[in-house]
Amino acid sequence: MRLSGWRTKAPGRAGINPKILDTVGSILMALGAEADPHCWVTWGDETASRWAVMAPCPAGLAVVNVRAGGPQEGSRAGGRLVRWSKVQVRELAAEAERGHRVVMFQLEGQPIRGADEEADDVAAFAGLTLAGVEGRPLPDLDPGLKHRPAAPTRSTGKPAGKPATVPTARRSAAG
Repeated sequence: MRLSGWRTKAPGRAGINPKILDTVGSILMALGAEADPHCWVTWGDETASRWAVMAPCPAGLAVVNVRAGGPQEGSRAGGRLVRWSKVQVRELAAEAERGHRVVMFQLEGQPIRGADEEADDVAAFAGLTLAGVEGRPLPDLDPGLKHRPAAPTRSTGKPAGKPATVPTARRSAAG
């Protein structure tokens, strides 16, 4: 799920308003992720005011911690980029019983768990993260949709996507 989609799932919608989403988006872009990336949001103890975003990007895992303060205080956000070689990942586990599914995954010490419909979201996010950890290109979770150009990959420094074409030799007019 993209960051913009998490607003509907927020326990306290005041803490994930458009203004703070713009701030979080600018931090994510500075770390190498998209402004509205596929990500996972974890809610803190004060669910209406503290939350964190984990967004895979070519260089690593962008993590942004948000504290949505009161009217006098204002909101604050700070981020860091954890290089793929340093990301702490636990196994992906799935269970099914009587038509119900549970998918669990742990990333940077944060348990990520989803049941039934949310299990697909957890599995997709885990697949995206594991691709980055293993050095594979990050999969496109929005096939057919237009989004911002791909960021440079960490190995070649060239944009991901179509391979560069090699110009063919030109034939001379003489034959």
